Amino acid sequence: MRPPKQSLEITDVVEWRDGEIRRVVDYLAAEEPLEIRVNGTPLSVTMRTPGHDLELTAGFLLTEGIIDGADQLKGIRSVLNEKTGRSNLVEVEIIDANCDPASMRRNFFAASSCGVCGKASIESIRRRGLRALNPDFRVTPEVLYSLADKLRGDQAVFEKTGGLHAAGLFTAEGELLELREDIGRHNAVDKIIGWALLEKRLPLSNHILMVSGRGGFELAQKAIAAGIAAMASVSAPSSLAVKLARELGLTLIGFLRGSRFVVYSHGERVVPGGNAV
Repeated sequence: MRPPKQSLEITDVVEWRDGEIRRVVDYLAAEEPLEIRVNGTPLSVTMRTPGHDLELTAGFLLTEGIIDGADQLKGIRSVLNEKTGRSNLVEVEIIDANCDPASMRRNFFAASSCGVCGKASIESIRRRGLRALNPDFRVTPEVLYSLADKLRGDQAVFEKTGGLHAAGLFTAEGELLELREDIGRHNAVDKIIGWALLEKRLPLSNHILMVSGRGGFELAQKAIAAGIAAMASVSAPSSLAVKLARELGLTLIGFLRGSRFVVYSHGERVVPGGNAV
């Protein structure tokens, strides 16, 4: 997979290797602010890796509970800055919103590592009345073992820079449907969910979300918002993510590396080979 052009920047660096010094060209993961405006009102600014900005915006609006589905998106477009030649603004027109965008600004500045920092409350997620996650979804250990390598093998920007997170959407059989990269884990997940929203594939009730790094609360709540039944991460989940997953029915898997993983909640969905559906 070729990385989006705007996701990479090139710079000169000084490399030390085996006591020798040389100047080389290096790739950097791009990081720029993205402003989201809803019905003409500024809603949020997030630091992200440019690329798939419409998906990021759509996913953010869904996982934040501002919209419930694609039918509420009357229009969504990137706005080009003629002076810089870059687009760091997405304008959205929504109908039948669950909120007044002006009242939801909440001093938003979602830094790339924090996600929805001011809203880390299980009760606030429960009150949204999200759809129940698919109780019949099943996946085999063998499929789970394969996910980390598939995710890592398709990370085009990480391959160049070594500095990005990834989120991948898989079928129960382990087929990678889509992968997105970003400097922020929560952005990568929003891009995946936004892709599914714009493609009218929600709810993702028969899919697995695999993320690089840790499985934090904000990722778990985004997975639940999209109807995903199982989420796996390369590293550990947080305590709040585990509590949320147990209460709202998400199968949460951590330390998925090679032939080992740990199931923290709803392990009934992980079954021996031949019994997955």
